[in-house]
Amino acid sequence: MNLPEALRHIGSPRVLVVGDLILDRYTWGNAQRVSPEAPVLVLNQDHEESRLGGAASVACLLRGLDAEVALAGVLGDDGEASILLKLLEDAKVQPLCILSDPARPTTTKQRLLGRCGGRHPHQMLRVDRELSAPLDPEQQARLAAAVTRRLEQFQVLLISDYAKGVCTPRLLETAIRAARERNIPVLVDPARIADYARYRGASLLAPNRTEAGLATGRTIGTVDDALAAAETLRETCAARAVIVKLDRDGMVLVNAEGRQEHIPTTPREVHDVTGAGDMVLAMLGLTQAAGMPLAASIRLANVAAGIEVQRLGVAAVSRGEIQTELLRASVFSPKKLVTLDEMALLAESYRVAGRTIVLTNGCFDLLHVGHATYLEEASRLGDVLVVAVNSDRSVRELKGPDRPVIPEHDRAALLAALEVVDHVLVFDEDTPHQLLRRLRPDVLVKGGTYTAAEVVGREVVAGYGGRVCVTAQVESVSTTRILASVRHNRSGELDAI
Repeated sequence: MNLPEALRHIGSPRVLVVGDLILDRYTWGNAQRVSPEAPVLVLNQDHEESRLGGAASVACLLRGLDAEVALAGVLGDDGEASILLKLLEDAKVQPLCILSDPARPTTTKQRLLGRCGGRHPHQMLRVDRELSAPLDPEQQARLAAAVTRRLEQFQVLLISDYAKGVCTPRLLETAIRAARERNIPVLVDPARIADYARYRGASLLAPNRTEAGLATGRTIGTVDDALAAAETLRETCAARAVIVKLDRDGMVLVNAEGRQEHIPTTPREVHDVTGAGDMVLAMLGLTQAAGMPLAASIRLANVAAGIEVQRLGVAAVSRGEIQTELLRASVFSPKKLVTLDEMALLAESYRVAGRTIVLTNGCFDLLHVGHATYLEEASRLGDVLVVAVNSDRSVRELKGPDRPVIPEHDRAALLAALEVVDHVLVFDEDTPHQLLRRLRPDVLVKGGTYTAAEVVGREVVAGYGGRVCVTAQVESVSTTRILASVRHNRSGELDAI
């Protein structure tokens, strides 16, 4: 599956998030001296910020991914609740059912982050204010009724359980059963608890390494350990699939059809793991709501989480950033032979990176020194040289029924073997107009006796501000002359016989 294209076209799925709402508060400052009162660092505060956490974080991250999101949960009757509700309003998250409970504080995590010597800030201390007792039966009933009443409006249900009292067995049993009756997938990011009975019947469970180990009584050190734990949880919870998140080692997937797969991830410089799990749930929810294959969803979640851990605190990641990351990875891959669709995505990434794209096109039948010379000259006109090769059918249209001598895939492979060439694709049209419109190269190059005004496709390139160049010709060298010489020599040999 072409992941950048798939991500581009999944629209704006409708997602319902149920779980523990948390307010994350950050206090930044410089920590460059020790207190004279006690052996502790002194934080000279210079900045404060409040962000959405827990299930509210998942909802916010989904909005950053262009999903339509509604949220259900419980807050206290305090100032922190007012701040959290305002943040949800600013993020355009719909409050499907957010109850106020005066007997509970709004769960708040206060983080103190200190800088020293101008370096990256680090967490010094976290102060939590919370009540983890289960919701009372009346609140559970109200929340369950609101969720089941509106569930048909959504394409997926996400459960974000932080063990703060909202995700009770009664509530989850009601919500999961209602979703199953409506064929709505239920994705669960479980709490760090030993008993997963409350998640029974969910479509997908996505614990991390520690959570899966606690729930199965295993130590998860290897991929095989994670696969075994995932299978145990899948059977215990009657889930369609289980993912175990293995941080730097990616994720593993086990499903009801017996599939077991390890999906690795790219190593990252980690600034802060806060929000990585929420990002995984958000991306899985977005893509599963759109009907994407689960393995593809996991690959996208790996990329999104990788971007998230490079930031401080929970911060939204856009589809564009994920697409750019995917394209950047493909740009620096060794793949030279590409399709037009692949090249269009590569070209977009090259432009984002500020690289100049040079394109030339032709038959390249019987690759010779003239071709090599002009391709080398063309490569010096920019950063990336793309060679578009006429298909066998279009060569016959241009050159006659006896051409090409070399089939299109062999011609493309020979060109790809040249060091100066970055990418090669085969096109079937009689003119390069379509591929020029798709790729929008900065420079269009032709070799030979043309003038710039005679280059086919020049009007397309000029129309978007590109330029056309013609390279010098190597005298007395062309495919036609080489073929004529071969035929002449062969005819002489036959005459001699």
